[in-house]
Amino acid sequence: MMKAMRVVEINHPGGPEVLTLAERPVPCLGPGEVLIEVAASGVNRPDIMQRKGKYPPPPGASDIPGLEVAGTVLEGDFSGNNPFHLKQGDEVCAILTGGGYAEYAVAPLEQCLPIPQGMTVTEAAALPENFFTVWSNVFDRGRLAEGESLLVQGGSSGIGVAAIQIAHALGHPVFATAGSDEKCKACEALGARAINYKTEDFVQRVKSFTQGRGVDVILDMVTGNYVPRELDALADDGRLVMIASLGGSSATLDLQKVMRRRLTVTGSTLRVRSVEFKAAIARQLHEVVWPLIAAGRIRAIVHKVFPAAEAAKAHALMETSSHIGKLLLRW
Repeated sequence: MMKAMRVVEINHPGGPEVLTLAERPVPCLGPGEVLIEVAASGVNRPDIMQRKGKYPPPPGASDIPGLEVAGTVLEGDFSGNNPFHLKQGDEVCAILTGGGYAEYAVAPLEQCLPIPQGMTVTEAAALPENFFTVWSNVFDRGRLAEGESLLVQGGSSGIGVAAIQIAHALGHPVFATAGSDEKCKACEALGARAINYKTEDFVQRVKSFTQGRGVDVILDMVTGNYVPRELDALADDGRLVMIASLGGSSATLDLQKVMRRRLTVTGSTLRVRSVEFKAAIARQLHEVVWPLIAAGRIRAIVHKVFPAAEAAKAHALMETSSHIGKLLLRW
């Protein structure tokens, strides 16, 4: 076994240029963990926030950025709960609390999933962070039920393309906002009715799509001054679920409207949640979503794959918001 590995480090808080290739010891395994030889790592907004010094890793987590990987299990502790009967040599994708920008990564066995049938190991690196986040927030916290509709803010993002596809495949009416006609077309190709938020009022468009009723669940990555308008776009008993605050972390709420229309305003972050919590999501994804991937009804939407040494270029591209789908690093 190699004793050293290449990693992408954050030298100090700053722009994409602070990401540099370095060498670190291969991480040691703890109980219930496996060592993955990484084929590809996902790039996510939280990585950018961590690079800027605004999203430190949780206590005990690696300081190396990266919340998802796909690759091959080299060794591990398989004595505990192993719901997918994984073993040494299996190809998996996994969600992490950190350490994904590396040639080798450690993950709890219960947070690893087999590569879906028909998908390459590189493509599978696009799944964990976004699919876990969508399932946890849209279906668990947002309680999107049969026949209910979903509005996805930022439909062309990695989170957005995952949310559109999963909800559409499960039979829900899906609406999505995006910032260009090209992005709107991409959202529509995945099953959403798209709204160009730069040229259209998303509240009016949602109301017109739903005959004035509004949507049942909104998945929001913007927050800030979007929140009061999102309350207007919700149907009675609707749920607003916030997962990021790209538009600012403060908002003004009309609490009378919340009470009168029985609205729910909630949100969550995934990184700090327990292994048990993430393991439960993994089992739900494997049961409900993985068969849809195998059937070709959901796919990995990958915008570009960068060599790991070009992680700075991947971050710079993500910060332009010009991409559609996922950005990946290849080792």
